[in-house]
Amino acid sequence: MTRWKFFLRKSAMEKELDSEIGFHLDSVIQEKVAAGLSAEEARRLAMLEFGGAEQVKEECRSAHRITIIETALANLKSAIRFMRRSPGFSVTVILVLALGIGANSAVFSAIDAVLLRPLPYPDSGELVVLHQYDRTRKSDSPIAPVRLEEWNRYNSTFQAIAGSYTQDLSETSGTLPERLVEADVTPRFLQVLGIAPELGRDFTSAEEHFGGPPAVLISDRFWRRRFHADPNVLGKAVRIESSSAPIVGVLPAGFEFPEKDVDLWAPVPMDAPIAQDRAFTWFTGIGRLKPGITIARARADISAVQARLAWQFPQTDKDLKAEIQPLKETIVGGSRRSLWILFGSVTLLLLIACTNIAALLLSRITERAHEISLRYSLGASRCSIVAQLLAEAFVLALAGSVLGLAIAAAGIRVLHSLAKALPRADEITLDWRILLYTLGSGVIVTVLCGLVPALIASRRSISPALASRSRTQVFAGAPLQWTLVGVQVSLAVTLLTGAGLLLRSFQELGRVSPGFDPNHVLTLRISGNYGETGDQKKMFQHMKRALEGIETVPGVDSAAISATVPGAAREFPTDVKITDAAVSSDRKTTADERVVYGAYFETLRIPLLAGSACREDTLWTTAVVNRSFAEAYFPNRNAIGHHLEITPFDAKPEITGIVGDARENGLNHAPIPTLYWCSSNANPSPYFLIRTHGDPMGLANALRRKIHRIEPARSVFDIMPLTHHLSESNAENRFRTLLLTLFALTAVSLAAIGLYGTLSYLVMLRRREIGLRMALGALPGQIRTRFLAQGAAISLLGCIAGLAIAAAFSRLLAGMLYDVSRLDPLTYVAVAIGVLAVASAASALPACRAARLEPMQVLREE
Repeated sequence: MTRWKFFLRKSAMEKELDSEIGFHLDSVIQEKVAAGLSAEEARRLAMLEFGGAEQVKEECRSAHRITIIETALANLKSAIRFMRRSPGFSVTVILVLALGIGANSAVFSAIDAVLLRPLPYPDSGELVVLHQYDRTRKSDSPIAPVRLEEWNRYNSTFQAIAGSYTQDLSETSGTLPERLVEADVTPRFLQVLGIAPELGRDFTSAEEHFGGPPAVLISDRFWRRRFHADPNVLGKAVRIESSSAPIVGVLPAGFEFPEKDVDLWAPVPMDAPIAQDRAFTWFTGIGRLKPGITIARARADISAVQARLAWQFPQTDKDLKAEIQPLKETIVGGSRRSLWILFGSVTLLLLIACTNIAALLLSRITERAHEISLRYSLGASRCSIVAQLLAEAFVLALAGSVLGLAIAAAGIRVLHSLAKALPRADEITLDWRILLYTLGSGVIVTVLCGLVPALIASRRSISPALASRSRTQVFAGAPLQWTLVGVQVSLAVTLLTGAGLLLRSFQELGRVSPGFDPNHVLTLRISGNYGETGDQKKMFQHMKRALEGIETVPGVDSAAISATVPGAAREFPTDVKITDAAVSSDRKTTADERVVYGAYFETLRIPLLAGSACREDTLWTTAVVNRSFAEAYFPNRNAIGHHLEITPFDAKPEITGIVGDARENGLNHAPIPTLYWCSSNANPSPYFLIRTHGDPMGLANALRRKIHRIEPARSVFDIMPLTHHLSESNAENRFRTLLLTLFALTAVSLAAIGLYGTLSYLVMLRRREIGLRMALGALPGQIRTRFLAQGAAISLLGCIAGLAIAAAFSRLLAGMLYDVSRLDPLTYVAVAIGVLAVASAASALPACRAARLEPMQVLREE
């Protein structure tokens, strides 16, 4: 019989072994009976010749057993019995480990989905984003269609380059217009991304040329929502405003490029007359590198192409340069630092849990010393004892890992609700990678928690001594346990200091005045397409008509239009020249520009300091500047009445007013010189800002109905209070602060539990010592103070070490703090006081218990 067969069919093999031994024994007995012996004598002699049946069985088992596996199984069975004998201890260990492992696995799932996992495109590492950088405006800008085609034609390092932009349109086949997000794409778009339609086909060359037949591809989400996943959807028309286009394909589920909410994709004719103007910039570029091409080589190649175009077309291209960046870095780069900080924090939390468990396991060494000494006396080796103790730690860690998976699943749901602004948040799932990571964490935890206690408990020089101790001896102390408690405190202080700095920053940010009043302001957008931008006056009249209609709705105080949401983190720097002779025309000035119309400053309650606000019916002829602009570029003189020359526009607006500084670029950005264009917007779907008497959302339906009467073919979307926009702009900061604070408080709680558990156990072991001291005249207050001082001393040392570690690593948070130093003394002092207070509370109960011992009762027990 094979070894594996014996191992896997052990019960059946035992029966076969009994049968075979019985057969051989009966054969010998029959031979001796045939030789003339009686049956009893024959059996006696046969048994003597054959030997003991059990000894024979053991020899057979030894020949077939797999010793390592059987020993491991025996150790696991013993570990399970150990858990049953100590349910309170086991449940405590499992819960602590589950908390640490579960939180760690949940955050790792975010790291895996956002940073580690490749993008959902074939060979996604070859994909890069291209854009052009305008040296005069010192900012990125979209790419002109003709320039994008030249980059694609002249480069030598890309397989292909394509482009796209999005716009908000209205699907008008229903009762009310429905907002659709359309991505307008160039030829080669799906080829670059390596994606094919799930149903239907890609665009044909005829559909991609000017004057060709219309066609659209739709998303899987739109297909299911609008057409109920009809497999015969191909050829059906989607009515977009006043025109319609047939559906030629359905893209795969999960395809969300260039934006998450895109409903349909339409081809852009690159040979259209308007597309030949090099000053019209439309596209964000996407390219696929050739195999083996590095980013540096591709960057040099595309820069050389653009340098050639700058020489060929100096009027439009001389100040432009090409830039590329990996697509994945463009999508997730902004969240990388926050996620790694959170992962480092939750890993510290897991280390605290490990040291907590190690201290608890060390506390049980004395209780099990007699058992270990007895096993040594029966011939057990040190390796077998270490293996047994590690098996016990492994079973606890495995149970903690299983429960930790449930906590991780709950944590992932929390991440989905809290981290909506996190890129690729929808891809955070509990899959096989997270399962392997969790089980791997369990193995690591087994080694971290169990190895040191197992090695200490199995030392032959210690186990007999511990086993021989009786209650008549005084306990000498546990320096290693106190060291582990100190490590827990120091790591908890490190986490709490980081969380405290972020909380202080968040608190300071909450005190900042944005320079405008966002309360009772509703924002909404009305769909429009970029085709309307060709006739600025007509688009201006459309926006003006909608604005005037909104102002007539009861409950509306004032309304305005803005290209962007005030307070959102977006900058539009531009070079400005002051053309008046009174000011040097050679002086170069830079300002952030905003395009506003209507009662913008009145609606936001930005104070008018001098002059007048935007005049009515102006098209790029007047402007308003903020206080910072006036003080920076018109010191000791009046800015009103001066004209500006805006690069690269031909307009020379006159400054008509000065307003107060507003934090247009985000609450965490100080006001900078800002120029407000008094004009309609180049964006066909700007933001309408509406100040109301009461709850802004209470007017949402009335405004929607009013706009539908004025513009029946346009949809209204993004209806929300301005305060919601400001909250969303701070979502990542809030998410990071909340999670780090939660981890820090959990870490402090675990450290307090570790201190309480260690001190309680030492009080139990030192009962006779305490009884003797009190019998000899020690007062309860002295006993209490002695244990409190012990807990306070280790907590103080842990605080000092933790604050030092926090100071060393606080530079990682420096860029995330607002108006708070990374070495903020208030935070460090508050953390130290808080942790010492918690440590004192954790030490108080064991110390009071020690002080309440009755000396005579303890001595009688001895």
